[in-house]
Amino acid sequence: MPLDHAPAHRRIDLDLAEALRLLGSVALGRIVFTRQALPTVRPVNHVLDRGDIVILTHEGAALTSHAEEADDTGVVVAYEADAIDPDTHLGWSVVVTGYAHLVTDPSELMRIQHLLRFWAPGEGAAQAVRIRPELVAGVLLTTSSGTATTPG
Repeated sequence: MPLDHAPAHRRIDLDLAEALRLLGSVALGRIVFTRQALPTVRPVNHVLDRGDIVILTHEGAALTSHAEEADDTGVVVAYEADAIDPDTHLGWSVVVTGYAHLVTDPSELMRIQHLLRFWAPGEGAAQAVRIRPELVAGVLLTTSSGTATTPG
């Protein structure tokens, strides 16, 4: 049964710069990749680094193995992060589709490990995956008056 007194909401598409700014304002997101020909979603934390999304994974993880086996193009993944208030349903969401590569340079891996930590303890040896955005789609969920501020 719909609530008659619920405020009207509006969806506003974000430009690339604002979508990436908001994505960079939070640390936790979800990576989507293919495992055994099916989509798989994993929560991870991330950092924006030189326009790319960088995440940590552990050696032997499905995504790590998939990225290792990829050709020069990389493996196609999607990445999503958001900040949406559970009560008002206001906030934003950003989805990035791009190519993931395993970071193999030891000095680059060490630098990334200083920028980022696993989101859950006990993950094991850290590997880094760099996602180069190809498609970025972001939306702001606001009131019809547009007075809501963007969280993050």
